[in-house]
This record gives sequence, structure tokens and C-alpha cells, in this order.
Amino acid sequence: MADGEYIEKLQNVIFQRHGCEASWVESLPVLDVFRGQIIWNGTVEVFHLSGHPKARIAYAWIDQEEQRDTREMVETVLGLPPVDSPLSAVWASMTADFMRGL
Repeated sequence: MADGEYIEKLQNVIFQRHGCEASWVESLPVLDVFRGQIIWNGTVEVFHLSGHPKARIAYAWIDQEEQRDTREMVETVLGLPPVDSPLSAVWASMTADFMRGL
């Protein structure tokens, strides 16, 4: 199980960004490998949402590799199509970063 302080931090960010309460469900390891290279390796926290008009699930994590200016980069992705798993949430986040030129 993830650290309580870590989960609380993610819940607060979910509330700030998406305006809804988040209840922790589970921590799931994600390993994304492409052509023998590790693209992403980490743990994604899964939350049940209360009060969001469309999404019932959110995925969140702190991206250790994307820290900028000593600020943590908290990633939150709503479980809306096509996002239906922790791995697809990571893909969506990486795609958004690429599109923003990060």
C-alpha cells in the first residue's frame, strides 16, 4: 500500500484540478517497454471519484523524471475513453507532454 501522505497529496491535486473527491482504490505497477527499451516504469495510484460529471476513476502519480525547478510533477488522468487502465493513463500523459513540447 502507498504511503498515506503521498495518497493525500494526490487526492488534493485531483480535487484542485477536477473539483471532485477521490478515494484511493489501489496501487498498480506499470512497465511500458517498446522495442526492448523501458519507456516508463513506476506505480500508478487508482482512485474512485465522487462528484465528477463524467469520470468515475482517476489515475495519479508523481513523475520523478519530469521534475522541473525542484517542483514535483503530479500527473492526474481521468478514466475517460480511451483511458481505461493505468497503462493507458501513462500513455495519455506522455502524449499530452509530447504535444505540449515537454
